[in-house]
Amino acid sequence: MVCACFTSFMRMTTALITHEDCFDHVTPPGHPEQVARLDAVLGALEGYNLIRVKAPLAAEDDLLRAHPKAHVDAIRAAAPSEGWRSLDADTHMSVGTLQAAYRAAGGVVRAVDMVMGGEVANAFAAVRPPGHHAERETAMGFCFFGNVAIGAKHALDHHGLDRVAIVDFDVHHGNGTQDLVEDDARILFCSTHQSPLYPGTGAAHETGVGNVLNVPLPGGTGSKAFRDVMERVVLPRVDEFAPQLLLISAGFDAHEADPLAGMNLTTEDFGWVTEKLCDLAARHCEGRVVSSLEGGYDLEALGASAAAHVKVLEERGR
Repeated sequence: MVCACFTSFMRMTTALITHEDCFDHVTPPGHPEQVARLDAVLGALEGYNLIRVKAPLAAEDDLLRAHPKAHVDAIRAAAPSEGWRSLDADTHMSVGTLQAAYRAAGGVVRAVDMVMGGEVANAFAAVRPPGHHAERETAMGFCFFGNVAIGAKHALDHHGLDRVAIVDFDVHHGNGTQDLVEDDARILFCSTHQSPLYPGTGAAHETGVGNVLNVPLPGGTGSKAFRDVMERVVLPRVDEFAPQLLLISAGFDAHEADPLAGMNLTTEDFGWVTEKLCDLAARHCEGRVVSSLEGGYDLEALGASAAAHVKVLEERGR
């Protein structure tokens, strides 16, 4: 009886998954995807009642579920022994980047395993580099591996699920995630994003095999319009899909203070959308939610928004 009660207690929790290696992905001076982002997030989560877990390195077979071996080999080969190596104008590797990228993907996989195994109710992977711009064979937009897509494919193949949903509310379209999942009807990918904006993808007519929902929003979109499109379009689509696991690409750069875009969401909007997504997870998949950090480049807004997001996860995980 004691053991059963203890197990039940342990399930009613939220995991925070990160690793000090994620601080070793050092971008050039002035780059927005900076080490201080992780400091801002973890600092904002101090004092939260979370199970803190170190992100493992991603297993090769998990990476290969999403990327061809040639891509994984190319990223490994590009890792510099000193200084930086630029893969494009935005995406740079330092000495510690390769290890950090493996931790970021591995952290999401670990989060999926913990949630699916009943160790925790839900999980937030505070990792960097982010992942939702990494395409099958192309690192771009600060991203090297498709962390959330890798987690979704792991859930399907390793845990035997039939339906996994990904909701991406980063201000930039998750072109990488779409590229990695658009041919797999077992994965629903829903994205709200500013358009026009980098990377220039995410038009409403991009629907995959009927499993992709893109909702482009104009610059200046604020709380009312965002909440309206979520309630009218995105949430009903997720509800209809009835996922067995819900993953979130949690980018906080649609915040009104963010320097890289022009949407006008508030900190409270990120708490609100997390509540709504947790409601759907409670209805369809016993509350199983895995969230992973994507964008957010104003440090104060990033910390506050991540805290609002995780506060809801922690409350729902009790």
